[in-house]
Amino acid sequence: MNVIVAAGGTGGHINPALAIADKLKSVFEDTNILFIGSPDGLEARLVKRAGYDFSPVKMAGIQRRISLKSIKRNVKAVYYYMNAGRQVKKIFDEFKPDLVIGTGGYVTGTVLKCAVKAGIKTAIHESNSLPGVSVKVLCDKVDLVMVGSEDALKHLKSCKKSVVTGNPLRGEIKLMTRQEARAELGLPDCMTVLSVGGSQGAVHINEAAAQLLQWEQKKGNINHIHGFGKHGHDTFNALLEKCGVDKDNPHFRIREYIDNMYVCMCAADLIVTRAGAMTLTELTAVGRASLLIPYPYAAENHQYYNALTLQKANAGRIIKDADLSGQKLIDEVNEFCNNPSLLELMGENAARLAEKNAADKILKELIDLCGLSAQ
Repeated sequence: MNVIVAAGGTGGHINPALAIADKLKSVFEDTNILFIGSPDGLEARLVKRAGYDFSPVKMAGIQRRISLKSIKRNVKAVYYYMNAGRQVKKIFDEFKPDLVIGTGGYVTGTVLKCAVKAGIKTAIHESNSLPGVSVKVLCDKVDLVMVGSEDALKHLKSCKKSVVTGNPLRGEIKLMTRQEARAELGLPDCMTVLSVGGSQGAVHINEAAAQLLQWEQKKGNINHIHGFGKHGHDTFNALLEKCGVDKDNPHFRIREYIDNMYVCMCAADLIVTRAGAMTLTELTAVGRASLLIPYPYAAENHQYYNALTLQKANAGRIIKDADLSGQKLIDEVNEFCNNPSLLELMGENAARLAEKNAADKILKELIDLCGLSAQ
């Protein structure tokens, strides 16, 4: 079987696509999988690193913020779009796919439109609680729509077939007890906060985290793990110095990049983070309470809707980026310090939202769609 996967733009689109590809290859070893994406996008690097074939097609997303720079980018995006269809058709003619899967992003729309027009079986997986534009436009045209949560279905019009599968993660999260994870990190066994703004960092989160660390240092008996990201390398150290925070405090683990994220998540009682779909999938998988700070410039504000799914279930709390401050974080953490049973309840609620075996559910749907039999 030949399968084309279209994914691009963000890790929230690319990582589920890789997880689906991994699952297909694990069951159908002779399946040929080809990814299509932009040569300049994150997908080019991640897909090649994962060992899959990659066909580049120049594409770009539409910028929603109005500026001279964004107008220029949008003109380029339209030009790329007008030429992409012909390139995708050529790839189809050469690869002859039996199935085309899209997982969101600007790449998905063009590739799936071509597949629908060619009569090829098509499937979409949407990881966000608020589906993207491509998914909304194509949901009634493709053969199968799979979503990460029930909330996503509320935003979609009629589909030929839709099913809630959850969001697939690459590999298994090795679940550890808090005590085991803290011991591995060399941290004392006490309340632990994990905060991160993404691999590139988030200025606003870093600023608030520095003030929170200052408060925690004075209060004592609170562990804090913080990832300040690539762009925070110089500025965050200056913030710590300004706040008088001792980076060598035995309760603190301060890193540019956290390369053992699942261990840190298992060690934590409370996680402060953005609200990307896959981040929230990991939160529910480990069952941890969270303070969610949606990235305000995400397409259609979709991170807010992701976070809303957890907040409605009393599994997380939303803090709007505009409302974020060091004092706001301090107040929230202090409340949880004084009410540990609330932390435990929110963690349990998060775990209830976890969709078990998402990759297996997706595989079953694809097998049914293509009329295959598992080996």
